[in-house]
Amino acid sequence: MRLFPLLCLLALPLAAAQAAQQPIRISSPDGAVLVTVDVTAQGQPTYAVRYRQAELLRPSHLGLRLANADLTQGLKLTKADKQTAVADDYQLVTDKRANCRYRANRRVLHFAGAAGAPQLSVVFQVSNDGVAFQYVLEGSSQEVQHITAESTTFHLPAGAKGWLHPHAKAQTGFANTQPSYEENYQRGIAAGTPSTIGQGWSFPALFQTNGHWVLLTEAGMGRNYAGTHLAHESPDAEYAVAFPQPPEKTTPDAALLPESRLPWRTPWRVVVVGNSLAPIVESTLTTDLSAPAKTPLLTEAPGKSSWSWVLMGDQNTTYDVQRRFIDYAASLGWHYCLVDALWDKQIGYDKTQELAQYARSKNVGLLVWYNSNGHWNQAPQTPTNVLFEPESRRKEFARIKQMGVAGVKIDFFGGDGQSFMNYYQDILTDATQVGLLVNFHGATLPRGWNRTYPNLMTMEAVKGFEFLTFDQRNTDQEPTHCATLPFTRNAVGPMDFTPMAFSEIRGKERRTSNAFELALSVLFQSGIQHYAEVPEGMAAQPAYVQDFVKKLPPRWADVKLVDGFPGEYAVLARQAPGGAWYVAGINATDAPKTIQVDLGKLGLKSGTLITDGDTNRSFSTRAVAGNTVSVTLPARGGFVVQP
Repeated sequence: MRLFPLLCLLALPLAAAQAAQQPIRISSPDGAVLVTVDVTAQGQPTYAVRYRQAELLRPSHLGLRLANADLTQGLKLTKADKQTAVADDYQLVTDKRANCRYRANRRVLHFAGAAGAPQLSVVFQVSNDGVAFQYVLEGSSQEVQHITAESTTFHLPAGAKGWLHPHAKAQTGFANTQPSYEENYQRGIAAGTPSTIGQGWSFPALFQTNGHWVLLTEAGMGRNYAGTHLAHESPDAEYAVAFPQPPEKTTPDAALLPESRLPWRTPWRVVVVGNSLAPIVESTLTTDLSAPAKTPLLTEAPGKSSWSWVLMGDQNTTYDVQRRFIDYAASLGWHYCLVDALWDKQIGYDKTQELAQYARSKNVGLLVWYNSNGHWNQAPQTPTNVLFEPESRRKEFARIKQMGVAGVKIDFFGGDGQSFMNYYQDILTDATQVGLLVNFHGATLPRGWNRTYPNLMTMEAVKGFEFLTFDQRNTDQEPTHCATLPFTRNAVGPMDFTPMAFSEIRGKERRTSNAFELALSVLFQSGIQHYAEVPEGMAAQPAYVQDFVKKLPPRWADVKLVDGFPGEYAVLARQAPGGAWYVAGINATDAPKTIQVDLGKLGLKSGTLITDGDTNRSFSTRAVAGNTVSVTLPARGGFVVQP
């Protein structure tokens, strides 16, 4: 009996050691999402994600490799801060929700490596709709540190399926303008499948696993990091973070890979999760995790825009045609008219100033196009050679603002290197100073920038409508492509797809119905929504269709997923600022599909349904009332319900 106290005392260090080895836990406010962090025997930090009883990510790697230190192994967890609550309420004018509410639990884990190496901390924030984490290199030094690789992985469970966007090879495509996120998604492929182009997969990446959904992306991109994507090889469905390709920088001597002085915070790695697709579509994590705006909102506002180029081409960037498109925008109550490439040559600055002043007299703002310039592309479209150098850019922005121009569309960027991340933000900063709105085309993802820079209206980063005019194969894939985008690209920020054409496409056979095209006006979200349809095509539509387009709100207050499956069909409800809900749906399949819409859940007692008519180029309409509305869509058809 005398040995019992001694045995207990001997057991205490062992119990303490076992307790110290227990995984660190961070849970969401509702307790549904759980992250566990552990360290392997080799000193490699790992994390895993569960949604209640479902495994969403198997143990996945954490860590950074610096030019002068390896912070991926041989690490020891020295401290785990207590879990604390995070609360953030903010407003947006250019995204899926106007009033955003972020609630999460935060925990910071501190790791130590070899002597002399920077201390690595990992910040986890877990919300009801997902997991986010970022790295922090602690310390203070005037010496610039270089990150050469990131060991972050996302290890999907066996049997997971992915909806993935192939990442393009740099310096390919039109005039060496890739990568610009303009591919068709591979749909429902086995997780771990090598990428089709050989350069990996772009963010966002959507997966279905264990009856749940996972969307991977990044957010909070500052000036001290490069944009990333998922690596080409993913053995055992473990996807690694990959850095940009060597050509993806603004000049030969500019920064490609991340470099910064300490302390250093990386962008957030974001894992949106849900037991349905609704959290994927409705989440605002990319802006929740991004820096608040430092400047007030501009007097210019989001809205709708006319645009001649996509159906009429370069040759119609002329004074007379653009004046007609200003009148077109004014007749529909749209806020803007976009004048595309070659305006400086085919219209000229003086006549463009006349157009801007004429547009203002019609309560329409003029938007003008620019080539992003630089050595990275060979695109000949002008204006070029005016935006890359800071002094020239600021002078040009001041000039066009004085002319009465409301905003700029800037095209043909060259990649995701750190120097490009800075170039984007230099443009946004300088445009803010003079009060210009910005639309980036041939570009990277928004990554939450529309919160940090309220003048950023939209970004392309999508295989948009213009590709339908280039190749029949793209036209053939439009239905499934459009039914994929609400769950992928448009789920992470405003998307300039430039939807809605009732007219035929020159030399191509459009596969979608006119009602399908009308539905895209609600289904897709963009701060400025540039519509593809031309005045004659709009005038040929029934008066109730024209009236619907006129009454569409300039921006949205909220979004709800009603139903859908990526690549097959999508039904979304979007709320106008006044509270009324619009519903839109598309059927991307080759067979009719009946969809049930519960109007009661949206607080709608009645509304007007517009859907397909006797042919795929005609419409029909009827009043609807009651809680549930049944709509049978033909193959590649669509519908809208307006309050």
